[in-house]
Amino acid sequence: MELILNKEKCNGCGACIDACPFSALIMKEGYPEATEECRLCGLCVNACPEEAISLPEELKKKKRPIKKARDVWVYAEHRDGKLARVSFELLGKGRELADKLGQKLVAILIGHQIETSASRLIDYGADIVYVMDHPDLATFNENKYGAVLIPLLKKHCPNIFLSAATTRGRSLIPQIAADLETGLTADCTGLDIDSKSGLLLQTRPAFGGNIMALITCPDHRPQMATVRPHIFPKPQPNPNHKGKIIRLEIENELPENVKVKSFIKTETKGPDLSEADVIIGVGRGIKGPENLKMMEELAYLLNASIGGSRAVVDAGWLPPRCQIGQTGVTVSPKIYIACGISGAIQHIVGIQSAKTIVAINKDPDAPIFNVANYGIVADLFEF
Repeated sequence: MELILNKEKCNGCGACIDACPFSALIMKEGYPEATEECRLCGLCVNACPEEAISLPEELKKKKRPIKKARDVWVYAEHRDGKLARVSFELLGKGRELADKLGQKLVAILIGHQIETSASRLIDYGADIVYVMDHPDLATFNENKYGAVLIPLLKKHCPNIFLSAATTRGRSLIPQIAADLETGLTADCTGLDIDSKSGLLLQTRPAFGGNIMALITCPDHRPQMATVRPHIFPKPQPNPNHKGKIIRLEIENELPENVKVKSFIKTETKGPDLSEADVIIGVGRGIKGPENLKMMEELAYLLNASIGGSRAVVDAGWLPPRCQIGQTGVTVSPKIYIACGISGAIQHIVGIQSAKTIVAINKDPDAPIFNVANYGIVADLFEF
């Protein structure tokens, strides 16, 4: 498929070439011509003042009916029947988005022996909860979960669909977006509604965390985004909130090409990073792995967990599960004590939800002090 150019309308202004983010258009004999780099994204179509460029009809037909799309949907993740905290965080943000649009908030709960959790989702703001409870869905399997989610989303055509950017969400949600032929913004740190267009404004770090990108999906539905845990606050439940629980049956045969036997939990010392109230964060400023013992003693006294920057994990001083930041875990402790961490933006993304940040660094110009509630300029070991 190729772009369609109406040469009678084209005036050779080059606006389409300037608009192409892939440098896939060149001027040839006074007219723009697409190279093999063209991805048919349509930005040049929107940029053309003479409406001389258009997409192939096959692509136009792929757009889902935007006028029909309604409501904000949230995939409620759980582990062993216990709802994940991030599910409540997403419901809180979803409620805010739905209220701005004047639409309903819908939650989807999939698994086995999980019906008792449905009423909790209503307490946290859901107007409708779709429950699919079946023994074949007891163990998370991205192929099976996708097979029941995709037909449901196609049938109801949500306006917005949100999920957690967990290991499960990252494996499940992209295949759904691909099947629905819509966009997906991963690892969002902010969500809002544009007051004029009603579009979902999706904010996420880009270019290694050096800038924040604002992304919209104007032409396809649902507008899909995954959100890291602990980015949004967990709302207070409202037992008086009224909602409806709708139980669904599996209509199609579930795929058996991949079988998941079980999930093996990793044994960890101390509280889990994602749930810890106090976290000791260590950076290259501790100088070497031999000094981790001092950090562990402090963590023991404070009943804290130990996490670290990417540099520490890359050096092998801490295991990958302890990495905090854009490419690690996002945390929201009551107290985060940063020891010898400079404060690169990639790390800041992972701690921005902490209630109180205490930074210890001998460099007074370290970026970590820009976000710290309390900054201590001192040699870490002397202090």
